[in-house]
Amino acid sequence: MYLTGFADEAAADIDGQIRATKKLGWKFIESRNIGGKNIHDMPEADFEAACAKLEAAGVRINCFGSAIANWGKSILEPFDSSVAEMERAIPRMRRLGVKLVRIMSFAVIKDRSPDDQMEAERFRRVGELYRRFTGEGMMPVHENCMNYGGMGWTYTLRLIDHVPGLKLVYDTGNPVFADDMTRPEPRPKQSAWEFYERVRDHVAYIHIKDGVWDAAQGKTRFTYPGEGHGDVRRIVTDLFRRGYDGGISIEPHLAVVYHDQSVKSEAELRMDTYVEYGQRMERLLEECRREAAGKSA
Repeated sequence: MYLTGFADEAAADIDGQIRATKKLGWKFIESRNIGGKNIHDMPEADFEAACAKLEAAGVRINCFGSAIANWGKSILEPFDSSVAEMERAIPRMRRLGVKLVRIMSFAVIKDRSPDDQMEAERFRRVGELYRRFTGEGMMPVHENCMNYGGMGWTYTLRLIDHVPGLKLVYDTGNPVFADDMTRPEPRPKQSAWEFYERVRDHVAYIHIKDGVWDAAQGKTRFTYPGEGHGDVRRIVTDLFRRGYDGGISIEPHLAVVYHDQSVKSEAELRMDTYVEYGQRMERLLEECRREAAGKSA
């Protein structure tokens, strides 16, 4: 098992992302945006400059947090943009020796029922992405985010049934704010544990978010790991018991920064919050490891 994270939450530029990773004593970054651009959208010169800095620092990218087929892409639109992102991602993954790439299954069509979501076309497109990436020796992992597969565990399993071999990145925090489309109206939010338990045999990678749904405000209050409704402790303990040996990637999304903003700049707060999140995750991992082994604290 290894730790990594969306270091663009610590800093926008690669120098700051490397610095945050070094502060934690980690070796990996899950790269999403550098300088405000997703890695498959960066100009070539900027990408090469980032590669050089990573190599000099001894920090590696373990996963491309791509925007391929994500919640911003409609299944009603041509497949071209997602294919183009894939085509740009592959040589960059090869350049950095990255095997994992996060993908999704296109945005939910808002004015249609959960069972009228153009499933066949989604399966075809995700299958094409899967075959192309695996043909290059890479592993696409589907995230339970705001997309077809994220509507509920039954939809993720249906996707896997139609794209045999597809693996998952399970995000503990997404169910906290996602309606459970497997239930009748009025739909409750999803259970992070139930979703995980149903799909865990297909999980190859983990994202850690946590939070509490504020129904009155209609939004999520993100928290440090283990302090929300993402069942983080229970899920991580189960991962240890099952012998999981993949990556654990932090994605803080903290809406409230628990620091004195009068004495630190916004950039410093951003950096410190990310580092603190990572340190808390390290402690939680050790507690879960001991619990899984049946040891007292």
